[in-house]
Amino acid sequence: MLKSEIEDKILNIFKLEVEVSQAVVSTLIESMSKAISMNDRVEIRGFGSFFKKEYKSYLGRNPKTGESVNVPEKILPLFRPSKELLYKLNNLEND
Repeated sequence: MLKSEIEDKILNIFKLEVEVSQAVVSTLIESMSKAISMNDRVEIRGFGSFFKKEYKSYLGRNPKTGESVNVPEKILPLFRPSKELLYKLNNLEND
C-alpha cells in the first residue's frame, strides 16, 4: 500500500479535503520518524512496533573477491509485528 492510497482511504472514510488527508498522513509519518530517531519506540497495538537498532562495526568479507572489508557501524529502523498481526497473517495463509 502506498502513502497516496492511505491518504485516499482517510479522505473517503472521514470525508476530508485532499490537503487535510495528506497533512494527517504526513504528520503521522513525521511524528513516528522523529520518535524513532530520538530512540523512542513507536507501538501501534494490534499492528506492531517500530524501533531503531544500533550495529557495531565489524570485519566482513566481499563475497566476490574474498577480500576483508571493514563494515562501519550503522543504525537501522526495525519493525516487530504484534501477535495479533502474526495471527491474522497465518490464518489468511491457511484459508
